[in-house]
Amino acid sequence: MPNALPRVAIATGDPAGIGPEVGLKAAADPVVQAMCQPIVVGDAAVLSQHARACGMTDTFHLIDNAGDARWPGPINVLTAPMPADTKLVFGTHGAAYGLGALASARLAIKAALAGEVEAVVAAPQNETSVAAAGIAFDGYPSFVAKETGTDRNDVFLMLCFGERRIVHTTLHLSVAEAIRLITPERVARVIRVTDAALKRLGIASPKIIVSGLNPHAGEGGLFGREELDIIIPAVEGAKAAGFDVAGPFGADTMFHKACDAFIVMLHDQGHITAKLLAPNQSAGLAIGTPILFSSVAHGSAFDIAGKNQASPAAMIEAIRRLVGGYHAAAVAAE
Repeated sequence: MPNALPRVAIATGDPAGIGPEVGLKAAADPVVQAMCQPIVVGDAAVLSQHARACGMTDTFHLIDNAGDARWPGPINVLTAPMPADTKLVFGTHGAAYGLGALASARLAIKAALAGEVEAVVAAPQNETSVAAAGIAFDGYPSFVAKETGTDRNDVFLMLCFGERRIVHTTLHLSVAEAIRLITPERVARVIRVTDAALKRLGIASPKIIVSGLNPHAGEGGLFGREELDIIIPAVEGAKAAGFDVAGPFGADTMFHKACDAFIVMLHDQGHITAKLLAPNQSAGLAIGTPILFSSVAHGSAFDIAGKNQASPAAMIEAIRRLVGGYHAAAVAAE
């Protein structure tokens, strides 16, 4: 969209959590409106109930197609209806809520694939509600992979906050299963995808640092051989292929090093760092897909749902990251 603000679809996540609230607050924020054209995606009645609970207007421009959105004016709502006869109760689990969360994300992704929006940002789903609906789900990256026809093994989560970016080799899995998935091929793949994503974000010559799996990166084999047998061969192979990558380093010390992205092996190695340094302010980019997709790194916060206490700061940060990626990609294409 030359000479126009990028259009961003905001999928509203679990209807019973804070997702609709932070989505509406972000869409109404002057900073957001100055950098993009937001479209909120969700059930109109759910959004109306959240808006009233927050003291916001529930006068929306309801659309069935993202191409029918208009600016300026009332918030554009691309309707993704909940299952019929669903009554919204704030802060509760339910299969209908799980279906509603994924329906809004699916419709937003569809709009991005069709070129009707330039990026998608998603509010948090609730995995208990998704599981209650009988849907296998281990996080937005694999969901985006499925919806875009991308091999799920080529899609990873990049947490972004401040100038730090953390990419996860494995995500929502038991530690035992995650360790089984950490192979030389997978570590090499996450290095390649991270390098490509950083270039898409406008970093011409990315520098990447890789963590170990074991304490002190295995201490030369004293605390485990995964570094010697898996991670070091992958890193050395990537170096030979021309990537600027170093490691493995202990995950407890490496975040002091200067680089464009850190790659960690396990969920908690990255999430603990992000949530300590930037509580409720991290954005999660799904990298390796054909669309720009981000999600907030906080949960659905049932304890404050419907109380007008949720901050849209993480949502706004996620949008800022997406818009920056969109502009970087546009410049690179010129």
